[in-house]
Amino acid sequence: MRDGFLKVMAATPDIHVADCHFNTENIIRAVNGAEAAGAKLLVLPELCMTGYTCGDLFLQNVVTDAALEGLYHVREATRGMDVAVVFTLPFLKGSKLYNAAAVIQDGRVLGLVPKTHLPNYSEFYEARHFVAGDGRTEHIRLFGEETVFGTKLLFACRNLKNFVFGVEICEDLWVANPPSGALACAGALLVANPSASDETTGKAEYRRQLVSSQSARTVTAYLYADAGEGESTTDLVFAAHNLIAENGAVLAESARFENGAISAEVDLEKLAGERRRMTTFRVDDEGFETLYFTLPSLAVAQDCGTGSDARTAAEEGNTRNVSAPECEKEWQKGFLPGKTDHLPEIALTRYIDKAPFVPSDEKARAARCQEIIRIQAMGLKKRLVHTGMSRAVLGISGGLDSTLALLVTCRAFELAGLDLAGIHAVTMPCFGTTGRTYANACALVRELGATLYEVKIEEAVRGHLRDISHPVEVHDVTYENAQARERTQILMDMANQHNALVIGTGDMSELALGWATYNGDHMSMYGVNASVPKTLVRYLVGFFADTAKSHGLARVLYDILDTPVSPELLPPKDGEIAQKTEDIVGPYELHDFFLYYVMRFGFAPRKIYRLAVHAFAGEYDSGTVLKWLRTFYRRFFSQQFKRSCLPDGPKVGSVAVSPRGDLRMPSDASAVLWMEQLE
Repeated sequence: MRDGFLKVMAATPDIHVADCHFNTENIIRAVNGAEAAGAKLLVLPELCMTGYTCGDLFLQNVVTDAALEGLYHVREATRGMDVAVVFTLPFLKGSKLYNAAAVIQDGRVLGLVPKTHLPNYSEFYEARHFVAGDGRTEHIRLFGEETVFGTKLLFACRNLKNFVFGVEICEDLWVANPPSGALACAGALLVANPSASDETTGKAEYRRQLVSSQSARTVTAYLYADAGEGESTTDLVFAAHNLIAENGAVLAESARFENGAISAEVDLEKLAGERRRMTTFRVDDEGFETLYFTLPSLAVAQDCGTGSDARTAAEEGNTRNVSAPECEKEWQKGFLPGKTDHLPEIALTRYIDKAPFVPSDEKARAARCQEIIRIQAMGLKKRLVHTGMSRAVLGISGGLDSTLALLVTCRAFELAGLDLAGIHAVTMPCFGTTGRTYANACALVRELGATLYEVKIEEAVRGHLRDISHPVEVHDVTYENAQARERTQILMDMANQHNALVIGTGDMSELALGWATYNGDHMSMYGVNASVPKTLVRYLVGFFADTAKSHGLARVLYDILDTPVSPELLPPKDGEIAQKTEDIVGPYELHDFFLYYVMRFGFAPRKIYRLAVHAFAGEYDSGTVLKWLRTFYRRFFSQQFKRSCLPDGPKVGSVAVSPRGDLRMPSDASAVLWMEQLE
């Protein structure tokens, strides 16, 4: 539950058709299993109290009475439990029979949600037995207590932030306008779907896509529990195809034709943050009623309200009213709104990709690389056409970033029908340049058919250092940046000389960390790599290498890929690169991981640390992760002034640091609140 994670479960218990006593026992067994596993929401299949395939037995009072009795026993079995349970049963209201989902928690039937869309085609005959929910909400008496019956119901936990769910039933998902859309707009972050979907050829994949896409469309965690073995096979077979999806991603999926349970940790904080970011996600709770419940194990940590608000909560039932002195004590313990320190920590079993910018599937990665290169090249092509320029200037170092920039520039020139000789690639060796990177830079330009220039800048830099009275023996930041700024001056002047655009080579990871010389390599006229993270740069260059038309080009690219990342601003040692970037600022794979979750979801440092420790288990220990996470935040906040005046460049993914788009951040923002979490 800490950090917004909530463990949820979808299960298919064993059943006997029309044997409500047997089915009740197995439902309770599933509930006990969910509680023991720490799940807070359990969804069971449609009509699992009776069996979906009862047919006209649904019209027998024996069946409906036994189902109601079973509901009572399940209700009693949940007393003192955290887990909220959802399943449907045939429910008589007045003289009409509904296929209604019961929502039960801690000895209460919180509400009953009737199915809205009753299939009555092909093998389905639900309208023969049931009446559809009509959208009205009624307060009814059940087991001597008041409960609510209706389709527009939300179920919200008072003492666990963002734990709000709604219910739709089987066919409700398969229609053009599922109720889950309205539930999500009303505030539900989870959708429970008790279902009985029979198995036919090809249906499983369609069902999976349906659940996945609806979770994405509604920005919810979607729990789908399917009927399985135990249903009648007179005409149909059920496969217990259970699914848990979160915003388009399937987190858990059961093996078909095997009754059992699946579970996952859904990230409610992530879902809520995504909705906050999407200003088109419209809130509309008109006509909805919210039914509140409390997790007994967390009762001490509930909001400390007093007065009328607290009395209202207490009147709604199952909510502890906390006195003012107690409230004060609890606040001192850290039970503050939005804080999760007091909540138990769920062991993470979900897969967390350590390279969120890079598709793990090789085929998908190749397609993504192709698409990104196309976006980069089309952006530059448009700029060249718009400015009427047929030439470009860029610095080429033999490193990854300048290599990618040159490759993309060549692609843009090809798309624009321009001569590649109009690309002026300039190598500018100085104090830190090694023979390997110099040779690779020159060979790359020749292999691509661009025009190679060499400008030795060592004497110019020495002269500049003398002019400002800086000893050349002092290898500090002045010594380093003087080289970067000299190179930029040369590129800008050559651009004027040739009526050309200066193409920026810096990547997004460097910009996030401020690993660029202000008004040095930080500056250009169009930055093709500005929204490409370092971990992705490597794969893009690898894609060019793998698809190279000449052996010579592939050889050079592969060697560049094997070269350590370095700005080469310090003299080499024994002919080898002395200044390795990742030894100074930390591993880029960690920084890109941090950057993704900071920018994409706005997660707190504490949560990002936890995710990183999990994702990189066996590669980096927790102390190393913490060390570089502190470095990330320190640099991310202190270097915004560099990002505030970035040149234009195309956005290629869901995250960017452009001040005109994704990151409108003050340059003098304090990092104190973020750093406090990392103490």
